[in-house]
Amino acid sequence: MSDNENKPTRDRKPLGLKRSVDAGEVKQTFSHGRTNKVAVEVKRRRKLTKPGAAPAPTPAPTAEETSSPAPTPAPAPVAKAPEAAPKPAPAPKPARKAPSAQPKPVKRPTTTESRKEMQERLLREAEEARLTAMEEASRREEEERARKIEEEKRRAEENRKAEEEAAKKAAAEAEAAKKAEAEETKQAAELAKAKDVPAPAETDKKADKGEADAGKGKKDTRSSAPAPRKFTPVQRPEAKKPEKTDKKKGDAGKAAPTRGERNDRRRGGKLTVNRALNDDEGARARSLAALKRAREKERRSQGGGKPRNREKQSRDVIVPEAITVQELANRMAEKGADLVKALFNMGMMVTVNQTIDQDTAELLVEEFGHRIQRVSESDVDINSSDDVDPEETLKARPPVVTIMGHVDHGKTSLLDALRGTDVVRGESGGITQHIGAYQITTKNKQKLTFLDTPGHEAFTQMRARGANVTDIVILVVAADDGIMPQTIEAINHTKAAGVPMIVAINKCDKPEANPQKIRERLLEHEVIVEEMSGDVQDVEVSAKSGAGLDELIDKIMLQAELLELKARPDRDAEGTVIEAQLDKGRGPVATVLITRGTLRRGDVFVVGTESGRVRAMIDDKGKQVKEAGPSFPVEVLGIGGVPNAGDQLAVVENEQRAREVSEYRSEKAHAKRTAATPANFDAMFSNLKSDTIEFPVLIKADVQGSVEAIVSALNNLSNDEIKVRVLHSGVGAITESDVTLAAASNAPIIGFHVRPNAKARQMVEREKVRMMYYDVIYHLTEEIAKEMAGELGPERIENVVGRAEVKQVFPAGKKDKAAGLLVTEGAIRKGLFARLTRNDVIVSATTIASLRRFKDDVPEVRAGLECGVVLEDTNDIKPGDMLEVFEVEERERTL
Repeated sequence: MSDNENKPTRDRKPLGLKRSVDAGEVKQTFSHGRTNKVAVEVKRRRKLTKPGAAPAPTPAPTAEETSSPAPTPAPAPVAKAPEAAPKPAPAPKPARKAPSAQPKPVKRPTTTESRKEMQERLLREAEEARLTAMEEASRREEEERARKIEEEKRRAEENRKAEEEAAKKAAAEAEAAKKAEAEETKQAAELAKAKDVPAPAETDKKADKGEADAGKGKKDTRSSAPAPRKFTPVQRPEAKKPEKTDKKKGDAGKAAPTRGERNDRRRGGKLTVNRALNDDEGARARSLAALKRAREKERRSQGGGKPRNREKQSRDVIVPEAITVQELANRMAEKGADLVKALFNMGMMVTVNQTIDQDTAELLVEEFGHRIQRVSESDVDINSSDDVDPEETLKARPPVVTIMGHVDHGKTSLLDALRGTDVVRGESGGITQHIGAYQITTKNKQKLTFLDTPGHEAFTQMRARGANVTDIVILVVAADDGIMPQTIEAINHTKAAGVPMIVAINKCDKPEANPQKIRERLLEHEVIVEEMSGDVQDVEVSAKSGAGLDELIDKIMLQAELLELKARPDRDAEGTVIEAQLDKGRGPVATVLITRGTLRRGDVFVVGTESGRVRAMIDDKGKQVKEAGPSFPVEVLGIGGVPNAGDQLAVVENEQRAREVSEYRSEKAHAKRTAATPANFDAMFSNLKSDTIEFPVLIKADVQGSVEAIVSALNNLSNDEIKVRVLHSGVGAITESDVTLAAASNAPIIGFHVRPNAKARQMVEREKVRMMYYDVIYHLTEEIAKEMAGELGPERIENVVGRAEVKQVFPAGKKDKAAGLLVTEGAIRKGLFARLTRNDVIVSATTIASLRRFKDDVPEVRAGLECGVVLEDTNDIKPGDMLEVFEVEERERTL
């Protein structure tokens, strides 16, 4: 094969440009006798022969060759030398049989042969030639691939044998060097024994000799090793697959360095005796690196890779009688969607916020492989009624004394005299609006806890609450005023609570005071004092002068000794909320009276529907205390919200338990509120059809007790015609949300001891919301009563003036009718209201437009006389009807 034929096709000259071309004609026949002659060019075929061989005679071109594309020269046969073969032609022409010596005549199309058959034949032959060329090319590629694989195997075998030989030689040389060094060390030791100090020249000579021997061994190692690498005594586990040879360079005879050889060259250094003797150095280094890589791989797999399947944990799930799906999922540590899917499979279409019963929850818990623990409502809530402390753990506690009585009878003044402080000045109008809790120390170093309750009629619940948490009740009665309604109410609360009573007859310093009359009046309410041969203690006192106070304290201590008041201090605290409020700087604050146990700072507690942790405790003197024992009143900070007055406080073990109890109580309270709402549309629409007028209000007060008192007092003002509707009531300052609600409902905002904040004031001015501020509760009730009466309008009272009977009806004008009347009672006057009745049924309500007697207009006609009238806006008048005339009087309405 010549050099020109080995060159790529793009470097050759274009084929057929300077060759001779034979021309011919082909006649085409069409339908309807049409014919056409087509000129056909016939190219001569080029025959490729081996170098030195005689060229074969060129055959004549055939007709099928004229339409086929120019032939591509067949590739040269593969040489035996390992040279890179040229790329095969894109579409090689398959080899043809050697043509005969005589040229084959060109087949011309006849008239009987159609043009279509000729074209099909030419296309078929061209396709067969293309398939033959592709098969030849694929065969050559397979042969070349097989040859390369054999070559690579041969090189890998040679490399492996060379490495094994080099390793054996290196180990032998290292062993020889080790023996030589040991021999030299032995000789040096013998020489040192012979001579104490060796000569420096000899030492240097020995050192030079050792270095020369080491250099000689190193030089021999390099010359004897066939592979260009530095060897270590660690043998490689297996040979890597060698790299493929570069096809472009065509360097088939030269083997490329493997990956292991390149790493050895980079890692290699001088081969010393110490390095040759330290056999495990390379293995240890590689082991550490492998360990580091393994740890890195494990860290990546844990961080971003596919998580490994962990063993499922079985849990003890506490399930109450009713629980939401989401809460059950949280307790099971499962996904809420998985529980919903499981319920769907059971045939229950629920959501994660829907409540399921205990049996359904048990099926879910068991299906997910957990264990259920059933609990009832009594297990969730805290009930300390059955918790009785052992007798040996009880210790004496101070008595809780509640001062009750009518308003302005001197309850707070009496407590002020006992405490030695001035409390009355702090209350608006000199009237107690809140329950005050105080503790005093007597001359005998004994402690007394006092609760001061309001005496106004609106604070009924606060007085009842004071009686329920107290041990002794002091009934204060003014000697100059006598028994009043709130006095009677306080007596009833005391009897209902079953606590002993001490009657304190106050204001005995006044000239008009009559204590004996008070004792007699108390008999009417079954309160018999000791002077009247009863069992109720009484004492005459004067809060102003201080007379009788020591005697009162002595009787309180005597009564406390008779009661033998004890409590267990070393247990979790329990108490009662006396009052609660929302302080602007301190948040929700509750005045709590500890009943048993000791409350300490940091305790977790539940109070009503709220929970919290004791952040601080403040006594009645404003000082912070760290703990509060039985009968000790303190203000507790750290509550999640404002509790209701009268709620029970109980210390629990942890915050989870506190949240569980508070959520359960909130759900129960919500269910109780929703149960009071109309259950169906009929009840709802019946309420809408009611003729009762609603007076909407929004109440904000400083403490919870005042809110209760105001709501109760306003509800008492309601009647069948108008009733108060409390849109919202709460504790704390008036906020923007309160103003928004009041503006949307067109309701006034009642502020009791509170004011709006800055943003709320701006909204009040913008929305034009009515604000009603009060400091005394009876002022509030009076104003609201007037507002409600004004909402109804003035009271209309009808006074019947006279009655008349219709005798005859006459036409009056075109449309109106005139009635002839006989006045039977009273008198009939023009312009008054009138009702026309027929068989005692009202036909129309109208007014008298015209009144005449004979032909004259008269203002009034009295009984026994006849007259004629024209009624306004009615003509339905018949003889025998009765006409009732009345006048309407408007008076100011009172509730």
